[in-house]
Amino acid sequence: MQQSSPSAPPPGDLPDGDLPQNGDAPYDAVVIGGGPAGCTISTLLAQQGHRVLLLEREVFPRFKVGESLIPATYDTLRRLGMLEVLRQSRFTEKHSVQFYSGRGRASDPFYFREIDESERSQTWQVLRSEFDQMMLDNARRQGVEAFEGIQVREVLFDGDRAYGVRLQRVDDGRESRDLLAKVVIDASGQRALLSRKLGLRRQDPCLRMAAMFAHYEDGLRDPGIDEGATLILHTEEQNSWFWYIPLPDNRVSVGTVGPIDYLIKGRQGNPEATFEEEIQRCPGLVPRLQRASRCSPVHVLNDFSYVSEQVAGNGWMLVGDACGFLDPMYSSGVLLALRSGELAADTLLPALADDDLTADRLSAYGERFKNGMDAFRRLVYAFYTKGFSFGRFLHKHPQHRIPIILILQGDVIDQDFSSLFEDLQAWLGEMTTADGESPATAMGSVKDATADDSGRAAPPDEVSTSSDGVPASP
Repeated sequence: MQQSSPSAPPPGDLPDGDLPQNGDAPYDAVVIGGGPAGCTISTLLAQQGHRVLLLEREVFPRFKVGESLIPATYDTLRRLGMLEVLRQSRFTEKHSVQFYSGRGRASDPFYFREIDESERSQTWQVLRSEFDQMMLDNARRQGVEAFEGIQVREVLFDGDRAYGVRLQRVDDGRESRDLLAKVVIDASGQRALLSRKLGLRRQDPCLRMAAMFAHYEDGLRDPGIDEGATLILHTEEQNSWFWYIPLPDNRVSVGTVGPIDYLIKGRQGNPEATFEEEIQRCPGLVPRLQRASRCSPVHVLNDFSYVSEQVAGNGWMLVGDACGFLDPMYSSGVLLALRSGELAADTLLPALADDDLTADRLSAYGERFKNGMDAFRRLVYAFYTKGFSFGRFLHKHPQHRIPIILILQGDVIDQDFSSLFEDLQAWLGEMTTADGESPATAMGSVKDATADDSGRAAPPDEVSTSSDGVPASP
């Protein structure tokens, strides 16, 4: 494992105005972004003795949405050495997911222990400002050279092969420096630096959604093991839905998601007014917030569902949100970040040993990852079908309860869900939406979503309605 020299500044602590530099040789890997995906691949490479530079443009801690972990993060967190850190944290334990209809009727909870009674079936609801800091600190402890406040302006190419990055300090853009690396890993989140540069990013035409979210104090919590459950609540007409995630400090994260045309366009007033209107349309949520007060701005994010046509090329790889982002439904974001970082690391380690950093070699993890992402995507499409109900589907197909729980807890890599989705598509085909169109066409896949050339889009639009006018980046 690489260790910092005693005489050198600790990782992340540079003299004013200075920038990281190569030293005597190129880095084995430069990682752009210090979120969960970037920290995962950086840590796993450093554990095997590789020299890794991680560059994060923000200074931690910082606000981030995506607070709900799911149980399949367990194995990756164990490899990273993060489990004990989380066990000693103040984060709320999570054991289940529960769904509420537009009439406020609750489903039976989906307890993860139904298919696994080990400690792996319990996970956490996290404050991302603290969780991401823990991940970055852990990467540094294991030998990653990690720097904050450093922005990668561009990835350097010789023909179609990446060979380094051009960087500068965020607080002083006058000086830039080029650093060389055997491989460049884009973990820049929804900025998606490389996929945008190379024209690989595709919006999902079936998921043109917007989200509004905020934190509340004194929201109602269920007793006992259900205190930390993630709740998914439909509004009355199923035009939108809410998440409800219990957090530390007596806080809950509350967010609503719906089509852009419904939630954003044609609305009168500001986002706070729209957010409150949607709360009042959600019978399952209103009593939970009766004595609660909002303690954060209302953040807005839209058009956030996309995927990259490629996961790797000659000398470069994509992980986490830089590779694709699905939807807040089912809380898959951190899981997909961790697993993409892990799969990419397990692909890259032998490639570095063989000095084979070609596109064919580095892309080996892509199909496994996208097939796993596809399982979430198909279940998301089903949820957005008007009239969809897990209860009604499972009443007709009780044999699929376990496969659904497998997806809800994130066990989607190398799984065969073909039987589930064949029955689900047939069941959806028997339904009709309010306008008479069959919702079965929504049961597409990642490949369907990437086929639309209209998806060459800029990053999702982000605004915050904080009273001081300072934008927030969820």
